[in-house]
Amino acid sequence: MKRFDIKELTTKELEEKIVDEKNLLIRQKLNHAVSPLDNPHKIRITKKEIARLLTELQMRKINSNPKS
Repeated sequence: MKRFDIKELTTKELEEKIVDEKNLLIRQKLNHAVSPLDNPHKIRITKKEIARLLTELQMRKINSNPKS
């Protein structure tokens, strides 16, 4: 998911997407521990996706409550 796709999401959708991605990361790590994944680079990609989503969520919180 690209940055402009993330910006189009509502805050509620963004929070749901973060939960989904975190669950996916947990499943990927578990599967990789049991038997190696075909592409272990997907774990890194998922972590970066979570970071992008969290960054956008944080930016929205900052912009909604500006300090005077």
